[in-house]
Parts: sequence; structure tokens; C-alpha cells
Amino acid sequence: MMPVANLTEMTPSTIILNGIPGLEEAHLWISIPFCSMYLIAMLGNCSLLYLIWIEESLHKPMYYFLCMLTLNDIAMGTCVVPQALCIFWFKLKEVGFNACLTQMFFIYTLTAMESGVLMLMALDRYVAICYPLRYATILTNSVITTTGLVTFFRSAIVVIPVVFLARRLPYCHTNVVPHTYCDHMSLVKLACASIKTDTVYGLIVTLVIGGLDIFCICFSYVMILRAVLGLSSNEARSKAFGTCTAHVCTMITTYTPAFISIITPRIGDYRVIPYIQVLMANVYLLLPAILNPVIFGVKTKQIRESFLKIFIRGKADSEIPQDRIKSNKACTEGEKTTKPGTRRPVPHTLMAML
Repeated sequence: MMPVANLTEMTPSTIILNGIPGLEEAHLWISIPFCSMYLIAMLGNCSLLYLIWIEESLHKPMYYFLCMLTLNDIAMGTCVVPQALCIFWFKLKEVGFNACLTQMFFIYTLTAMESGVLMLMALDRYVAICYPLRYATILTNSVITTTGLVTFFRSAIVVIPVVFLARRLPYCHTNVVPHTYCDHMSLVKLACASIKTDTVYGLIVTLVIGGLDIFCICFSYVMILRAVLGLSSNEARSKAFGTCTAHVCTMITTYTPAFISIITPRIGDYRVIPYIQVLMANVYLLLPAILNPVIFGVKTKQIRESFLKIFIRGKADSEIPQDRIKSNKACTEGEKTTKPGTRRPVPHTLMAML
């Protein structure tokens, strides 16, 4: 066993994040789509949060879970993109070792949280369609808060050993990580000791957490399918399926790149070009944040109607001052032409506002 003093000496104080390997000369150009995707994701998710907050018709369990997903996407993008842009723009590649581990913890916790929230959203649709009369009594605000906290702590608890296993390794080769953020496998491959435990544990966590959530999602949709096929009305069937479409699209855009990116470096990264692997790792973190607001905005009727209502209301409010100005002018001219003691008629525009 290696002495503690030697382990301390072999723990680097800083880590160099080298960006996208093989494309260092193109970092400035690569930063343009990175920055654009981040801004689009922040704008879309913040707009969705604001819409749910101000529109009382959206104060329902389904949209509370959507808020969890949106907040998770905002946090995920903020954990990754600013660091990458610092590398691309300012060549700020050096980060503290503990800061690197902290970023790793939050990235993988939020990744597991994303999967957990998708599972909660599937259960929400299951309760809404299979037990519609008990929906409001089952998914109360306290239940939603509790399930959200349990999902977060579950994610954090399974990720903590990943960080500690990486922390205990001796790093005697180099401190340069060929990545835009502190990726687990990219970091532990710098160690001069066996990383079998780290690799196996990371793979088990990925398969168990992802597998459990996907199982619950599949179970929910099997029960939903049974309930929907039992409906006699085609309109009711269409409506029930319509509430699930956005969720299914979100699962596809989240799980597909995530499993490819997480499993690939653990089962033979020599077959994948390094810069493709790094780009895929960034895509799987950013893609859901970009697409989720679009998917739910287009596929969810209530969100679409609420957005149009606010847009029309805002347009109408901007036109009111001009109407008032015209009305005031009409009133002033009427006062000049009306004889004392004579009652002046109310303008039609003013009557419409009243």
C-alpha cells in the first residue's frame, strides 16, 4: 500500500483542461456555436420558467416537474459552457484539483437528476391518465417537493463515491486533461494506478440509475397504453396520447446521446476519434437544454395557448396608450364645443375600454 505522504505528493494542485484535442487551432470558431447554444438554452428555459410562474393555469403537477427539468438544464449548461468559453477565448485552462472534482460532482449529479425528473414526469402522466379523479389528491405540492428532493439526494449519494475514488488515485504522469470540463474517465486515465474500480463503479451507476429510471418510465407508459386503448372515444385517446408526446421526445433526446457518451469511453475509446468523443460529451449535456423548451412549447397545447395569450395581451397593452390619447383628444374637443349644462356623449373608444 502506498504511504499517505506519497499519495499527497502525487495529487496535483491544479488540472489543465486542454479543450478539444486536435482542434486547438479552431477553438475560437468552435466557441461560436457553443456560445450560441448556451444563450439559446438559457433564453428558452428562462422563458419557460417565467411563463409557468405567471400563468396560473400552468400551476399543476405536470408543469412543476417541468420546472424541475428546466432548472436542471439551466444548471447543467452553466456548469459546463462558461468553463469551455474561458478555454476557447482567454486560454484559461488551469483549474484547481478540488475545483475540478467539484465540477465533476455537479455535472454527474445533474445528469442523474435529469434522468430522475424524466422518470417523475412519466409517473405524473401515469397518475393523470390512469387515476384522473385522484390526480390532485395524490400529487400534492408536498409530494412533488418530497419526490424532487429524494431524486436530488439519490443522484448526489451515488455520485459522491465517484469523486472520492478519483480523489484517492495517485497522478504521477501529467495533469493535462484533453477535455473542456472535468470528465471522470478523462481525469482518472491520468493516474499511475489501476482504475478498474473507478471504471466498473461508474458503469454500474450509469446502468443502475439509467436502467431503473427507464424501467419505471416503460412501466408507466405500458399502463398508460392499456388505459388509453380502453377509452371508447377517439378524441379522448388522441388527447391522452398528446399529453405524452413531448415527454417521449424529451426522453429520446436525453438518453440517446447520454448513453453513447458515458458508455463509449469505458468500453473501448480507441475506436473513437478523441475530438468526436469530447464533442459528443458536450452535446449530450447541452442538447436537452436547447430542445426541451422547443419540444414542450410546440407539443404541449396548454403552454402554446398560454404563450399566445400573453403575447396577444402584451400587444394589446402596448396599443392602449394610443387609444387613450385619441380618447382624451376627443374629450377635450368635445368640452370646447359642448355648451355649459349640456351632457356630452361618451366616445365609443372610451366605452370599449370601460
